[in-house]
This record gives sequence, C-alpha cells and structure tokens, in this order.
Amino acid sequence: MATKMEIPESALKSVFSYSDFRRMVTDLWGRGLATGHEQKPSYLDYTKLNDHRMNRWDKHFQISVEMVQAVEEINQPRKWVLITEGWCGDSAQTAPAMAKIAAKNSLIDFCVALRDDHEELMQLFLTNGTRSIPILVCLNESGQVLWHWGPRPKGAQELISKAKQEGIETVVWKEKLHLWYAQNKQQDLQFELISLIRSEH
Repeated sequence: MATKMEIPESALKSVFSYSDFRRMVTDLWGRGLATGHEQKPSYLDYTKLNDHRMNRWDKHFQISVEMVQAVEEINQPRKWVLITEGWCGDSAQTAPAMAKIAAKNSLIDFCVALRDDHEELMQLFLTNGTRSIPILVCLNESGQVLWHWGPRPKGAQELISKAKQEGIETVVWKEKLHLWYAQNKQQDLQFELISLIRSEH
C-alpha cells in the first residue's frame, strides 16, 4: 500500500537487526518471558512455536527469480522496518523471508521494531483500527514512507475472513492458516512485495 508521510528518526528507537531480534526472543523465552508489555502464558507457547517456524523458514525459504530482480532494481537507500512481536504467528511465517529478501540488496537496511515499544509508529499503520502485526514499512533516506505491507498476504487474510464468516473455531482456522503458509511457500508474499517495490518507480 502506497503512503505519503514521514517517519521521524525519533519514532524508530530501539530497533533490532533480524539476527539480534531472533536472539532476543530466544533468550527471553528461555527466561520464561515474551516480548511486549503484556505477559501471557499463551504468548510463551506462541513464542516457542514461532522459534521453530522461523528456524524452518531461515533454512528453507527460496527467493523467486522475479523477487531477486525486483530487489536488485532498487538503486537508492531504503530502510525496511518490520513492526512485530516475538509471539506473532504471522510474523514468524513471513519475517525470515523478508530478511532474506532485503539481504539481496546492500542498499536495504532491514530492522525490527517491537510494536509495544513503538506506539507512535504503530498508530500510523492500524488495520481496521487494530494494532495488527506484522507491518513492513519502507522508508527512503528522508524518512518518507514509500509503501507499507501487512499484516498478512491477501490469500491468508481471505482464508481467515471466510473461516470467521462460517463460524469456524479459532483453533481450527489457525491450523488452516499455518497450513496455508506451508503450502504457499511465500509465493503470495513475494508477489505482493514485488508489486510494492515496483510502485516506487
């Protein structure tokens, strides 16, 4: 989604590299904690699952030829800011791919901003009034937002919307959602990011 606004540097406090984010989440989980301002037993369970999911995608995600071409077309410095938390299931499915995609061009500075620590930033990218994550924000050198994406690929969102309309229990549609991610292999994510990247020109 294309946007016209500027993000001041002060709004991006305490951001992490992807590798530092991974280490932090793992370390917190080892101490019985989750990221964010609220601690719930369910967040610990989600964090453990997400660690496995991210490990799997870190090893097995394959970038498409079209995705590589689009990223290599970027010829100006960009900052990709991923707003998320360690317990977010959709983020665990997509963040590893985003990090690998960004790494294909040295002009892209990919970083992670924890949602609960960046309330001012999160408020700029609400989804239907909610603080849904993950949200990926692309900034130019001046801090202007060129586009943002999230919180999940269109196909995944359609699956959830249909499940809720049919009254399917949350635990059931969440299983279907993660199966969708496994089967889709980040094809939809890459297609959507390619479109957004090319909208910059």
